[in-house]
Amino acid sequence: MANERYLTPAGYGTAEFIEKRSRFIGQVWLIENEAEALEHIAHCRETYWDAGHNVFCYRVREGGIMRYSDDGEPGGTAGMPALNVFQNEKIENFCCVITRYFGGILLGAGGLVRAYSHTAKIALDAAGKAEARLWNRLMIACSYGQYEKIKNELFRFGAVTEETDFGADILLTVLVHLEDTEQICEKLTDITAGTVEIQTLGSEFRSLKL
Repeated sequence: MANERYLTPAGYGTAEFIEKRSRFIGQVWLIENEAEALEHIAHCRETYWDAGHNVFCYRVREGGIMRYSDDGEPGGTAGMPALNVFQNEKIENFCCVITRYFGGILLGAGGLVRAYSHTAKIALDAAGKAEARLWNRLMIACSYGQYEKIKNELFRFGAVTEETDFGADILLTVLVHLEDTEQICEKLTDITAGTVEIQTLGSEFRSLKL
């Protein structure tokens, strides 16, 4: 677990695309299990019951579950091309549904592959990406004079500030990469001549937007 890290969607995203009068609606969700993926797919089929196709793909990291469907499109022209977008981006724990309303003009196999790939990509871009990894939560107490130097150093290490309390001194609650914790503490101690107070509050595996 300590060194485990992977990419996920940052949340929900949706985007639309028109190709030769066919309307493609792409939706992407962050999921934790297969049941959530199936719920999203069922909801899309219910919502877009009048669409020609509700193509889907999903992957759950735990158990290595991966599924896709062309939902009536010619084999290999829809679900797999959409899935390939997420595989190329190394995205885990996602569900993507692409709804197509046929516009009356045939796209051909190549056109379908491009349309479904493009819709998956713009829906993923709308959702954004996050990195799941193990973080340490630190509480840092410093003076106002030290604050800017500490803030700059934390930024350099990619730390995420959760809370800043401006009282008699400044109290920061931050998330730092597990593997960087020792180096960060040493650096902050060095630049403050040993006067900064740092307390480790524990570790947490979580996903934060890139």
